[in-house]
Amino acid sequence: MRQTPTAEHRRLSAAAAGTADWRRWGTYVSDRAWGTVREDYSDDGSAWEYLPHDHARSRAYRWNEDGLAGFSDRDQYLCLGLALWNERDAILKERLFGLSNAEGNHGEDVKEYYFYLDNTPTHAYARMLYKYPQVAFPYADLVDENARRGADAPEYELFDAIGAALRDNRYFDVSVEYAKAHTDDILCRIQIVNRAAAPAPMHVVPLLWYRNTWSSGGCSRRGWCRRPAACGCSRWRRASVSAPYSLVCSTSRSFFPTTASDRCRAPTSPIRTASTRPAKNTWFATCPANRTTGCSAATPTGEDRSGFR
Repeated sequence: MRQTPTAEHRRLSAAAAGTADWRRWGTYVSDRAWGTVREDYSDDGSAWEYLPHDHARSRAYRWNEDGLAGFSDRDQYLCLGLALWNERDAILKERLFGLSNAEGNHGEDVKEYYFYLDNTPTHAYARMLYKYPQVAFPYADLVDENARRGADAPEYELFDAIGAALRDNRYFDVSVEYAKAHTDDILCRIQIVNRAAAPAPMHVVPLLWYRNTWSSGGCSRRGWCRRPAACGCSRWRRASVSAPYSLVCSTSRSFFPTTASDRCRAPTSPIRTASTRPAKNTWFATCPANRTTGCSAATPTGEDRSGFR
């Protein structure tokens, strides 16, 4: 029986023929880049210990980025991702948490609940679901308890640590979808659902940033971000790209430029400012000439359905 070609078949044919680069953008951002051999610059080859999860929010990667629900170009120069904060954690949830090979009693292991629900071969549509607890994420407890257990004991999982909260549905369902109108026209929709019976605070920060290719000498010029125009567009450009990209946030929230020094170990101005509901299209400049290497759009607490393109 002959199959009727679908839109995805046509996209695949165009990509194979070289008439449309449908694979230029996709779900190429790793869930985690910490604790990997490619980022190991230790003297003794201790790849697991050289860059653990605890360092990831404070150090720049060289070879690839990681992020929550990440999306990027195939060279991973420009990355989209997501940061969350429940007003309980000491750090932002920007990437999946886990244990290194030495920390886990059965080796390395990610201690999160996340599900990849859909992804077409051209990444014209992709969807994932992440479950973010409303209680403080037990980072230290997971590390300490797994360290106490031997290889003959079961692993200490996230549900073991905060099972009571999860049984009470005290978590957020964070659904992230990407869809392409064309090869370089990408829509991201983020939907947050509070599964608990009571209201709970939630800060949602869509992120756009450049992989740091300049600190290691791979590229002498940085990409940049320019202040949004009256339409809410933020302009992005990298030295190797002839024309800048534009970012539009449909929630009309403020954009916050960030620099490498802003990747700190605890929530700071973008997060705290989010709850004060800044004026539409307000730009908080923190670098010369209103240019930066990263940007975020913050939303206030509570349930949110937002998107950016």
